[in-house]
Amino acid sequence: MSHAGAPVGGLLVLVDPVARRLDGESVRIAKDVLSAGAAAKICLPDSQEEFARALARRGHRQPVIVGDDRALVRAVGLLYRERGLGDGAVSLIPVGQVGSLGLARALGVPLSAVAAARSVLDGAVRARDLLVDDSDGVVLGDLRIPPVRTVPGAQGPSVWSAYRSLVRTLVPTGAPVGHRLRVEADGQLLVDVDRPVQDLRVVPVPDAAAPGPGRAGAGSAGPGRAGTGSTGRAGLGSVVPGSAGTGSAVPGVSAGLAEVTVRLAGGSAVRVRAHAVTVSGSDFRYRADAVVTGPVRRRTWTLRPAAWSLTVPR
Repeated sequence: MSHAGAPVGGLLVLVDPVARRLDGESVRIAKDVLSAGAAAKICLPDSQEEFARALARRGHRQPVIVGDDRALVRAVGLLYRERGLGDGAVSLIPVGQVGSLGLARALGVPLSAVAAARSVLDGAVRARDLLVDDSDGVVLGDLRIPPVRTVPGAQGPSVWSAYRSLVRTLVPTGAPVGHRLRVEADGQLLVDVDRPVQDLRVVPVPDAAAPGPGRAGAGSAGPGRAGTGSTGRAGLGSVVPGSAGTGSAVPGVSAGLAEVTVRLAGGSAVRVRAHAVTVSGSDFRYRADAVVTGPVRRRTWTLRPAAWSLTVPR
């Protein structure tokens, strides 16, 4: 971690239109604190297109995003696609509904506008990992393919009503239904379409817990070698009885490895560490941070260690 301080080129403060509508007072406070401590150019775009144009014209200014998780992901994605993440740190002042700031909290950004603005001026720069997919999408924190759930059909006095009633008896409304997916980690097969997948999660492995390349950590397996409790099938990592953990990981730097957890129908889980994961099969949707994307039939995510940096409190 390095000290941030006020950047030589000043600040480009990009206020997301949604933040301006939801909480104008927090936006005003953030602008006042930043303008008092550094040379700040304030931009108030009215659309995502204007937001992108202003970011592209930032020059040597450090971008400061005033908005929620989606605004931060949008900005990092734009910078990644223009190969601008190496130009300097990105800052965030979280403004939005509480449910839209989970990523900001996980990244260590204060949820108070005053505290977040002060950390922009005198905080520290921390390198962060990035998951990048083959369509140039980015994931800053958590990638999930969530369970799909049954939806009750319309009622009607026919033979189909009896059939639907039988289905609801066998598969209760709201019960998760397995995905038919093929999951590969670094080219090694983890799960094929004959084993229904309840859900899948990919997060960077925290640096302190990350083994070096080719070395499996405790309770996990590197691609191509089985961990403790493995079924012994080729390409599988550790198989963990019961449901996989659902706690939020703290995004950071992972020495180039992501933890891939595939929870199978029946409760067991396959867990490995890998540089890249590919999912293919029937149409599926996935949640990258706060954004749901899909349906798609194939997607590959690759971990880019220390690909971007964020200012946080010292």
